[in-house]
Amino acid sequence: MTSHVARLYSIALALFVFFLTWTAIGARPWATAGGTANDPRLVALSAREQRLRHESVAVQKLVRDRFAVYRVQLRKRQSQIAAAKRVQAQQAAAAPSVRVVSLPPLTITRTS
Repeated sequence: MTSHVARLYSIALALFVFFLTWTAIGARPWATAGGTANDPRLVALSAREQRLRHESVAVQKLVRDRFAVYRVQLRKRQSQIAAAKRVQAQQAAAAPSVRVVSLPPLTITRTS
């Protein structure tokens, strides 16, 4: 195939057929609504999905409650830390300041 126009048209036709086939398969015209509703696997899957949704709601509530307790305890602990820092700062301010004294150097000479 040496003609570039023919090559271009064949590629365009191949892409058109590809997407047309993809659309036809995606539509699933062979699936019937009544045939899959009675499938025990789908019924079990639906029941499991409902159970997991219920458990998910329960777990979210539990996590929300625990996080609320944690926030209360965190605020209490932060206030305790702030109070301890204030007491420490007051004690440091009340403590006598350090004096620096300059003494002459101490020299020891020994003879053996």
